[in-house]
Amino acid sequence: MATDTATGDIEGFGTVSRTVGTVFRYVMLAATLFGLVVLGVLLVYVANDAIQPLTADPGWHLTFLLTLVVPTLGVGAYLYRRDADALGYGALTVGTFVVTLMFGGGAAMIFVDILPPLLWLAYVVAFAVPFGVVLAIQRRARRIPFLTRAAATTAAFYLSLFGLPGPIGSALGIPRVVPGVPGLVQSAPFVPLDWMSVTATLGLGVAGAVGWYVVGIRDRRAGLLSGGAAFAGIVVAALAGPAVGLDPLPAVVLASVSVVPTVAYAVGTAVDRPTVRVGLLVPLVVIGGALVGEILVGAFGFAGPQSWVDWQFLTSAHSRTAENAGLYPAIGGSILLMVTVAGLSFPLGVGAAVYLEEYAPDNVFTRIIDVNISNLAGVPSVVYGLLGLGVFVTYLGQPTGTVIIGGATLALLILPIVIISSREAIRSVPNEMRQASYGMGATKWQTVRRVVLPRAFPGILTGTILALGRAIGETAPLIMIGAPSVLFSLPTEFTSKVSAMPLQVFAWSSLFASEDFYTKAVPAGVVVLVSVLLAMNSVAIVLRNRYQSEQ
Repeated sequence: MATDTATGDIEGFGTVSRTVGTVFRYVMLAATLFGLVVLGVLLVYVANDAIQPLTADPGWHLTFLLTLVVPTLGVGAYLYRRDADALGYGALTVGTFVVTLMFGGGAAMIFVDILPPLLWLAYVVAFAVPFGVVLAIQRRARRIPFLTRAAATTAAFYLSLFGLPGPIGSALGIPRVVPGVPGLVQSAPFVPLDWMSVTATLGLGVAGAVGWYVVGIRDRRAGLLSGGAAFAGIVVAALAGPAVGLDPLPAVVLASVSVVPTVAYAVGTAVDRPTVRVGLLVPLVVIGGALVGEILVGAFGFAGPQSWVDWQFLTSAHSRTAENAGLYPAIGGSILLMVTVAGLSFPLGVGAAVYLEEYAPDNVFTRIIDVNISNLAGVPSVVYGLLGLGVFVTYLGQPTGTVIIGGATLALLILPIVIISSREAIRSVPNEMRQASYGMGATKWQTVRRVVLPRAFPGILTGTILALGRAIGETAPLIMIGAPSVLFSLPTEFTSKVSAMPLQVFAWSSLFASEDFYTKAVPAGVVVLVSVLLAMNSVAIVLRNRYQSEQ
């Protein structure tokens, strides 16, 4: 046979050569390694300018080498030889804590400087009330006609959010009779403290998620106890936060977004998979080594690196001097832009994907749509900036450079990517599962909602996160819609002017170009932006790997 020799002939394929295939494989490997090495050298060069590790005292390096680096490498080598799964579990625990800590910092920024906690509480209650009504209606769904249920659901959300008669009455000149739930909550004579509002909403939601996670691996009683313990831990974090230099509000947010989910994952996995418990040595060595090293460095007076990525840089606004320049308003602007982009692109992209895969007929019109979506995914970003300028600013007459216009423009940019990735995820669901659902008497919509979408959701979420990672690094669309390169305050609403991290770095390298900005502020801004991108991509990679392991 041809496959048993170095070369041979196969009908329809021509000459088959193992040598050519081997050479091609190693050429591709060399190209991949070359690209990775070049990118790594570039990142190291930029990180060296931003962090300046060589400016630290030799004692500082030696201390952390002995307390952190050597123990971590030793534990890693031991676990790698004993159980690679335990090493992966420990590394994932550390990575989860680091990534969620970054996201927790962004969430704390929103509640401290952008979104008033009382307003957040008011709208959470406003959505919770009609949601409870909908659940009550669903329990009697078989007795109530569909149109009646739809009308009742719409009326419940309308009355809760806007009151009576609401925007429709205002358009007709009818005065408001009953305010909406948000107005009632905000006008109450006694309002909770900020940290209490966030604890009662975000903290309670996280505690419920922890309880649901534990129910999946143990039982309902363990889930209730775990949820209660998680909520108690969040409250304790608020009370103990001032003792470690944190106000109660950011302490609650960090505990809810980072500490509690990480602990729940670590403990839940250790209970569910006893064989990987030894992997907890990794976070213990990393966290313990870092703390011990910090204590020893302070005790001996060793100076650390003179890094430009410090607390001052992350919490300050732009300055005309590189030493005082900060990225805080740009970070907040990027967060608001991503919230807007996700809110616009996710439902539209997933809805379009579901229609094209599950409902659209295979005809010329559908094929034209497919070709155009594929082509739009490769259009340069500056073209979408021109589209946003022409449609939203010129045609609709909206002000330039606002959060909503910037978010809508970036949403158009990543919408084809979201549609394509969502279609691939939906297409990967085995057709046998659909046929089994139909065989049980389910309708098309019930099959899509209860079989297809839950199975495809991890892939859909992975593609969306990767698309958001592209959007957060885009500069050209924001320049085209007139977003300011420099802002000195955070945007507080969707109609406020907004900047972003790429725009701020662009301004430092062009409008304020000087040796100081090139060697200080620009590298620091690039390191922060790349860190955010890596954090988002790491979430997508973890979701993808978990999804593939469940197949």
